[in-house]
Amino acid sequence: MNFHYPNGKKFISPGNLQPKKNKNVLRETISHGKRGMTLEEDLNETNKYYLETGKAVIHKKPTPVQIVDVDYPKRSAAVIKEAYFKQASTTDYNGVYRGFYIDFEAKETRNKQSFPLQNFHDHQLNHMEQVQKHKGITFVIIRFSLTEEIFLLPYPHLKKYWDRMKLGGRKSMTKEEISKDGFIISLGLQPRIDYLKIVDHLCPSSDERTR
Repeated sequence: MNFHYPNGKKFISPGNLQPKKNKNVLRETISHGKRGMTLEEDLNETNKYYLETGKAVIHKKPTPVQIVDVDYPKRSAAVIKEAYFKQASTTDYNGVYRGFYIDFEAKETRNKQSFPLQNFHDHQLNHMEQVQKHKGITFVIIRFSLTEEIFLLPYPHLKKYWDRMKLGGRKSMTKEEISKDGFIISLGLQPRIDYLKIVDHLCPSSDERTR
Protein backbone atom coordinates (compact mmCIF):
# COMPACT_ATOMS: atom_id res chain seq x y z
CA MET A 1 0.00 0.00 0.00
CA ASN A 2 1.32 3.46 -0.93
CA PHE A 3 1.04 6.44 1.43
CA HIS A 4 1.85 10.04 0.54
CA TYR A 5 2.49 13.12 2.65
CA PRO A 6 0.34 16.28 2.21
CA ASN A 7 2.95 17.65 -0.21
CA GLY A 8 2.55 14.59 -2.43
CA LYS A 9 5.89 13.03 -1.51
CA LYS A 10 5.69 9.27 -1.18
CA PHE A 11 5.94 7.91 2.36
CA ILE A 12 8.66 5.29 2.73
CA SER A 13 8.67 3.24 5.87
CA PRO A 14 12.03 3.38 7.71
CA GLY A 15 12.10 -0.40 7.52
CA ASN A 16 12.18 -0.20 3.73
CA LEU A 17 15.38 1.83 3.83
CA GLN A 18 17.41 -0.83 5.57
CA PRO A 19 19.92 -2.85 3.52
CA LYS A 20 19.48 -6.59 3.27
CA LYS A 21 20.61 -8.29 6.44
CA ASN A 22 23.11 -11.10 6.48
CA LYS A 23 22.42 -14.17 8.61
CA ASN A 24 24.37 -12.85 11.59
CA VAL A 25 22.48 -9.56 11.63
CA LEU A 26 19.16 -11.38 11.20
CA ARG A 27 19.98 -13.63 14.13
CA GLU A 28 20.80 -10.55 16.25
CA THR A 29 17.47 -8.91 15.27
CA ILE A 30 15.47 -12.00 16.24
CA SER A 31 17.32 -12.20 19.54
CA HIS A 32 16.64 -8.51 20.23
CA GLY A 33 12.96 -8.93 19.45
CA LYS A 34 12.61 -11.44 22.25
CA ARG A 35 13.86 -8.93 24.78
CA GLY A 36 10.77 -6.75 24.64
CA MET A 37 8.18 -4.98 22.58
CA THR A 38 8.64 -1.83 20.54
CA LEU A 39 8.50 1.51 22.31
CA GLU A 40 5.04 2.20 20.85
CA GLU A 41 3.70 -1.16 22.06
CA ASP A 42 5.15 -0.60 25.52
CA LEU A 43 3.65 2.87 25.73
CA ASN A 44 0.26 1.64 24.54
CA GLU A 45 0.31 -1.03 27.26
CA THR A 46 1.31 1.60 29.80
CA ASN A 47 -1.48 3.95 28.78
CA LYS A 48 -3.98 1.11 28.90
CA TYR A 49 -2.86 0.39 32.48
CA TYR A 50 -3.14 4.08 33.42
CA LEU A 51 -6.68 4.19 31.99
CA GLU A 52 -7.85 0.96 33.66
CA THR A 53 -6.49 2.03 37.05
CA GLY A 54 -7.96 5.53 36.76
CA LYS A 55 -4.58 7.24 36.89
CA ALA A 56 -4.68 9.12 33.58
CA VAL A 57 -6.38 9.30 30.18
CA ILE A 58 -3.67 9.32 27.52
CA HIS A 59 -4.00 7.95 24.00
CA LYS A 60 -2.01 7.66 20.81
CA LYS A 61 -3.19 10.23 18.29
CA PRO A 62 -4.73 8.85 15.09
CA THR A 63 -3.19 10.07 11.85
CA PRO A 64 -5.83 11.40 9.39
CA VAL A 65 -5.61 9.50 6.11
CA GLN A 66 -7.37 10.09 2.78
CA ILE A 67 -7.89 6.91 0.76
CA VAL A 68 -7.65 7.39 -3.00
CA ASP A 69 -7.40 3.87 -4.44
CA VAL A 70 -9.12 0.73 -3.18
CA ASP A 71 -9.06 -2.72 -4.73
CA TYR A 72 -11.91 -5.17 -4.18
CA PRO A 73 -10.52 -8.68 -4.77
CA LYS A 74 -13.68 -10.06 -3.16
CA ARG A 75 -17.06 -8.54 -2.50
CA SER A 76 -16.52 -9.06 1.23
CA ALA A 77 -12.98 -7.63 1.32
CA ALA A 78 -11.32 -4.36 0.37
CA VAL A 79 -7.60 -3.68 0.00
CA ILE A 80 -6.31 -0.09 0.25
CA LYS A 81 -3.79 0.41 -2.57
CA GLU A 82 -2.96 4.11 -2.17
CA ALA A 83 -3.59 6.76 0.47
CA TYR A 84 -2.37 10.20 1.57
CA PHE A 85 -1.69 11.64 4.99
CA LYS A 86 -4.14 14.56 5.15
CA GLN A 87 -1.81 16.67 7.27
CA ALA A 88 1.60 16.53 8.90
CA SER A 89 1.45 14.77 12.23
CA THR A 90 2.29 16.69 15.39
CA THR A 91 3.22 14.39 18.28
CA ASP A 92 2.37 10.78 19.09
CA TYR A 93 0.42 10.97 22.36
CA ASN A 94 -1.76 13.33 24.33
CA GLY A 95 -4.20 13.29 27.23
CA VAL A 96 -4.95 14.46 30.77
CA TYR A 97 -3.21 13.69 34.05
CA ARG A 98 -3.99 15.39 37.40
CA GLY A 99 -5.73 18.20 35.53
CA PHE A 100 -2.71 18.82 33.29
CA TYR A 101 -2.64 18.48 29.52
CA ILE A 102 0.07 15.97 28.52
CA ASP A 103 1.53 15.89 25.00
CA PHE A 104 4.61 13.94 23.91
CA GLU A 105 6.52 12.27 21.11
CA ALA A 106 8.12 8.80 21.27
CA LYS A 107 11.23 7.82 19.30
CA GLU A 108 13.64 4.88 19.10
CA THR A 109 17.17 4.59 17.76
CA ARG A 110 19.63 1.75 17.22
CA ASN A 111 22.53 4.17 17.70
CA LYS A 112 24.53 3.41 20.81
CA GLN A 113 25.72 6.85 21.91
CA SER A 114 23.61 9.50 20.17
CA PHE A 115 20.13 10.33 18.93
CA PRO A 116 19.72 11.94 15.47
CA LEU A 117 17.74 15.18 15.59
CA GLN A 118 16.59 14.60 12.02
CA ASN A 119 14.04 12.21 13.55
CA PHE A 120 12.11 15.31 14.61
CA HIS A 121 10.50 17.95 12.39
CA ASP A 122 9.96 21.69 12.61
CA HIS A 123 6.19 21.37 12.89
CA GLN A 124 6.59 19.01 15.86
CA LEU A 125 8.86 21.45 17.70
CA ASN A 126 6.44 24.29 16.88
CA HIS A 127 3.55 22.24 18.25
CA MET A 128 5.39 21.47 21.49
CA GLU A 129 6.30 25.14 21.84
CA GLN A 130 2.63 26.07 21.63
CA VAL A 131 1.69 23.40 24.18
CA GLN A 132 4.25 24.77 26.62
CA LYS A 133 3.04 28.35 26.09
CA HIS A 134 -0.41 27.22 27.18
CA LYS A 135 1.09 25.58 30.29
CA GLY A 136 0.74 22.04 29.04
CA ILE A 137 3.42 19.45 29.82
CA THR A 138 5.33 18.32 26.76
CA PHE A 139 8.36 16.09 26.33
CA VAL A 140 9.89 13.27 24.30
CA ILE A 141 10.47 9.66 25.33
CA ILE A 142 13.57 8.18 23.70
CA ARG A 143 14.62 4.55 23.68
CA PHE A 144 18.11 3.33 22.80
CA SER A 145 16.90 -0.04 21.57
CA LEU A 146 20.24 -1.88 21.60
CA THR A 147 20.74 -1.23 25.31
CA GLU A 148 17.05 -1.00 26.32
CA GLU A 149 17.68 2.43 27.92
CA ILE A 150 14.67 4.75 28.02
CA PHE A 151 14.80 8.48 28.76
CA LEU A 152 12.22 11.22 29.21
CA LEU A 153 13.59 14.53 27.92
CA PRO A 154 11.54 17.68 28.69
CA TYR A 155 10.81 19.88 25.69
CA PRO A 156 12.99 22.87 26.77
CA HIS A 157 16.09 20.66 26.60
CA LEU A 158 15.11 19.20 23.23
CA LYS A 159 14.66 22.75 21.94
CA LYS A 160 18.12 23.67 23.20
CA TYR A 161 19.73 20.95 21.08
CA TRP A 162 17.40 21.65 18.16
CA ASP A 163 18.42 25.32 18.18
CA ARG A 164 22.08 24.29 18.39
CA MET A 165 21.64 22.24 15.21
CA LYS A 166 19.83 25.10 13.46
CA LEU A 167 22.80 27.35 14.23
CA GLY A 168 25.17 24.91 12.53
CA GLY A 169 26.03 22.69 15.49
CA ARG A 170 25.96 18.92 15.73
CA LYS A 171 22.95 17.16 14.26
CA SER A 172 22.38 14.83 17.17
CA MET A 173 22.10 14.72 20.94
CA THR A 174 24.62 12.54 22.72
CA LYS A 175 23.35 9.95 25.17
CA GLU A 176 25.37 11.75 27.82
CA GLU A 177 23.48 14.99 27.11
CA ILE A 178 20.12 13.22 27.19
CA SER A 179 21.05 11.53 30.47
CA LYS A 180 22.20 14.82 32.01
CA ASP A 181 19.13 16.84 30.99
CA GLY A 182 16.53 14.08 31.09
CA PHE A 183 15.30 11.28 33.32
CA ILE A 184 15.94 7.57 32.89
CA ILE A 185 12.88 5.29 33.07
CA SER A 186 13.27 1.65 34.06
CA LEU A 187 11.25 -0.92 32.11
CA GLY A 188 8.74 -2.65 34.42
CA LEU A 189 5.74 -4.96 34.21
CA GLN A 190 2.72 -2.89 35.25
CA PRO A 191 3.04 -0.31 33.95
CA ARG A 192 5.66 -1.11 31.33
CA ILE A 193 7.10 2.42 31.12
CA ASP A 194 5.99 4.41 34.16
CA TYR A 195 6.66 7.85 32.74
CA LEU A 196 4.07 9.56 34.96
CA LYS A 197 6.50 9.20 37.88
CA ILE A 198 8.68 11.66 35.98
CA VAL A 199 5.77 13.87 34.94
CA ASP A 200 4.98 14.36 38.64
CA HIS A 201 8.25 16.32 38.87
CA LEU A 202 7.37 18.40 35.80
CA CYS A 203 3.90 19.47 36.98
CA PRO A 204 3.90 23.13 38.07
CA SER A 205 2.70 24.08 41.52
CA SER A 206 -0.66 25.77 42.11
CA ASP A 207 1.06 29.17 42.34
CA GLU A 208 2.85 28.64 39.04
CA ARG A 209 -0.38 27.62 37.28
CA THR A 210 -2.11 30.88 38.21
CA ARG A 211 0.65 33.14 36.93
